[in-house]
Amino acid sequence: MVNLFKKIFIKSFGCAANIADGEIIAGCLAKAGYKIVPNIGEADIIIYNTCAVKSPTENRMISILRAIPKDKKLIVAGCLPLINFERLKKEVKFDGVVGPSPGELIIDVVRMVENGENPIILRNDFKPNLLLPRIPVTPIIRIIPISYGCLGSCAYCCVRFARGKLRSYYIEEILEEVKNSLKEGVQEFWLTSQDLAAYGKDIGVSLIDLLEKLLKLNEKFFVRLGMMNPNHVIGILDELVKVYRDKRIFKFLHLPLQSGDDKVLKDMNRFYSVEDYRRIVYTVKDKVENLTLATDVICGFPTETSEAFKNTLKLIKEIKPDIVNISKFYPRPKTIAEKMKQLPTQEVKRRSKILTKLATEISLKNNLKWVGWVGHILVDEKGLNCSWIGRNISYKPVVIKSSCMENLMGKYLKVSIKKAFTNYLEADILGREVELNKQQPINLYSKQVRKLV
Repeated sequence: MVNLFKKIFIKSFGCAANIADGEIIAGCLAKAGYKIVPNIGEADIIIYNTCAVKSPTENRMISILRAIPKDKKLIVAGCLPLINFERLKKEVKFDGVVGPSPGELIIDVVRMVENGENPIILRNDFKPNLLLPRIPVTPIIRIIPISYGCLGSCAYCCVRFARGKLRSYYIEEILEEVKNSLKEGVQEFWLTSQDLAAYGKDIGVSLIDLLEKLLKLNEKFFVRLGMMNPNHVIGILDELVKVYRDKRIFKFLHLPLQSGDDKVLKDMNRFYSVEDYRRIVYTVKDKVENLTLATDVICGFPTETSEAFKNTLKLIKEIKPDIVNISKFYPRPKTIAEKMKQLPTQEVKRRSKILTKLATEISLKNNLKWVGWVGHILVDEKGLNCSWIGRNISYKPVVIKSSCMENLMGKYLKVSIKKAFTNYLEADILGREVELNKQQPINLYSKQVRKLV
């Protein structure tokens, strides 16, 4: 007979969607009668919700999974099983496997494992009900996957095999989850997807349709928009700029570049040009004050010549992104790029170092412009050694220090930025506000803020 009071440890790795999946896995199991515990030592069953987007990530996952104590039952969930099941099966002793975003199905998987079965469910078409119970990582932030899967066919990407084709939620489903979350005290929403700008193309609506209805809610909250591929942003660019003007939308744009060379972009199956990318960046920067631009770049794609790499460096110098997520190219299973002739490993490392140095310099210069800024931040994360981390309207992480006995989570603080570093800003607290939903609207663009360009 199944013991519904067994203890389960759950840990999620990777993207925001995977974190949301992990919250729902925990919520469904808790509702079914299981006890979710904070450490492996207490657990009878361990569920690792895995990521395997890159080779180093996959290697780390395999290493972690192999280190699981032999007296524990192990269930491997997430992207790894669908990206490289052969390796997982060869190198890891597991008791059950299920793909990404299993939702309520995780209860059946756990019960089968308890009964001595070895379930292997390699599906990439799950779309769990958005209203399933959750155990959130933080009470202030709610991650909402507005869709799963994508419409892309990138030559280097293995995640599309794990996440499948685009499956969008209806606007009404998303709005209901937002409304319920607001009642629970959520103040910051992360709308996430494999490609946010592709949302709704499978059900006859668009990201703009969703955002316009979301922003009609007479509530106080903030929204962080997730990664959007340029080829889908182009079609909604003018409307997107208008949405960004709403004070509840963080002025944060995650627009992956991958390469600053048109030939490489074509070889990657990216479906946009460098000029398309420029147009988006300059249009949004021109219309949206103090935009934080984040991008992704792959160093050492097989067809990236020295000249192509120089083109990428040139474009990064030109657009000056605040954040550059740099990935050294690694061939991934079942991808087109895996079959291409690879560049020498040392050359890929060399290029990565050059780009990292440039990106770090640009990030610091961008952040130094914020020194002297006075305005408000929403505290949404606990830092180290009695510190807290908040976000201003441009989604810049701002570190503040307080008494170790004081809980600032979810509070608005008026701050003055004193120092800037590559990855964050440091500020002094000038004044304290109550929680967002208990106060009058405030202008996060303080009158004392200077134009940042």
